Amino acid sequence: MTDPLDKATSTAPATLGEGCLSRYDPAALTPENGADFDGAAALWRELQQSEVPDERLVEKGAKGEG
Repeated sequence: MTDPLDKATSTAPATLGEGCLSRYDPAALTPENGADFDGAAALWRELQQSEVPDERLVEKGAKGEG
């Protein structure tokens, strides 16, 4: 490292798309980027199997309240 500013910089992961459709490339995200998705699939399955709706997500009109 010859440039002293090299250690003070960071780079964003690769992106896909352009403009308002721009998003980080999931294949480029790693735990070093702060993207640890190990439990995401298990959490998604658990949430989908839950039969009790979250009251915060149910609209007042949808519960039959007048």
